[in-house]
Amino acid sequence: MKHNSEIILLKISGEDKPGVTSSVTSILADNNANILDIGQAVIHNTLSLGILVEIPGESESSPLLKDLLFKAYELGVKISFVPVSSESYDNWVQSQGKGRYIVSLVSRKLTAKQISKVSEVIYNQGLNIDSVNRLSGRISLHEDNNLHKACVELTVRGNPESIESIQASFMDISQTDGVDIAFQKDDVYRRNRRLVCFDMDSTLIQTEVIVELAKAHGVGEKVHEITEAAMRGEIDFKESFKQRVALLEGLDISVMKKIADNLPITEGAHTLISNLKKFGYKIAVLSGGFTYFGEHLQKILGIDYVYANELEIKDEKLTGKHCGEIVDGERKALLLRQIADESNISLAQVIAVGDGANDLPMINIAGLGIAYHAKPIVKKNAKHSISTVGLDGILYLLGFRDRDIE
Repeated sequence: MKHNSEIILLKISGEDKPGVTSSVTSILADNNANILDIGQAVIHNTLSLGILVEIPGESESSPLLKDLLFKAYELGVKISFVPVSSESYDNWVQSQGKGRYIVSLVSRKLTAKQISKVSEVIYNQGLNIDSVNRLSGRISLHEDNNLHKACVELTVRGNPESIESIQASFMDISQTDGVDIAFQKDDVYRRNRRLVCFDMDSTLIQTEVIVELAKAHGVGEKVHEITEAAMRGEIDFKESFKQRVALLEGLDISVMKKIADNLPITEGAHTLISNLKKFGYKIAVLSGGFTYFGEHLQKILGIDYVYANELEIKDEKLTGKHCGEIVDGERKALLLRQIADESNISLAQVIAVGDGANDLPMINIAGLGIAYHAKPIVKKNAKHSISTVGLDGILYLLGFRDRDIE
């Protein structure tokens, strides 16, 4: 940059209308100005446009500014000029090497209180908000908003004092103020995920299939007792799985078909998966449940891979045994790695979604691990969680806007 050049920040505001940017930049072009930075936002038909320009030494700024003032008057907008020193500009340029992060706020409805608390955490960590964008569509005040979603995305710059502290603060806000908050590094991987691995029971579907099978077979209480013992740590997952499956001996497979035909698919699952498939993502189910139901979902949702537990069937009835290796938490993580390796996909490009403790191994190795409507212990140990909206809320964490989504 030449020493005798001038740097000026133009700030333009007023009613949004066609031709404002074109008219202003045309005048700048006639005066050989260079654009150092430019940003524009429109909220409720109100324009806010900022242009940082360098005026070469051979051009005079006074006639240029006069022309801009006259054009602004013609267009019915306000314009102001802020001189910027070369020292201030150089300091601004040097700050571009700092870390960049994306903070996403997702809820049924966003409030000033939620945004205030989140921005305070950002400020206290020495970070600066560069931009704020709304990803969700406009919400009517005259319609039932129970199933609507709202999302704003903050682009944040700086080097945080403690990422762990930020995440803990955001989790506290999430629990007290009913908003999901994701804090992600703004890098190439965030915009280039390629594989999504889902748990099935209580994630893709809103039930636990083994509970439904046990109820239909009259052993619901016994299965519940074993589950509770496993949760208390008295028996491990594999042993509890064997004991519960044994209680299903003699169940007719017609019952399985009836349950499969009536699976309550989770809100947003169709929208999420159909859109991810459209953009080239691979979809996998890694479940401690059963392949019979996973393959049923595969046909409905267009899932690419299904790995779950195979129930042994003889003479149209369950034998109370399973076939092959049990899919527990560690195996889920192993299968995720296997699919990623076979597809030449790095772990940083993988998304894992689940609700239970046995989902944590895969959630924690994925580039984007999400605890979905999960138990407290799972939310505490996962980097991201969604508890306020359906599965399609994940699209916001990937940077999708409502207008991108079918």
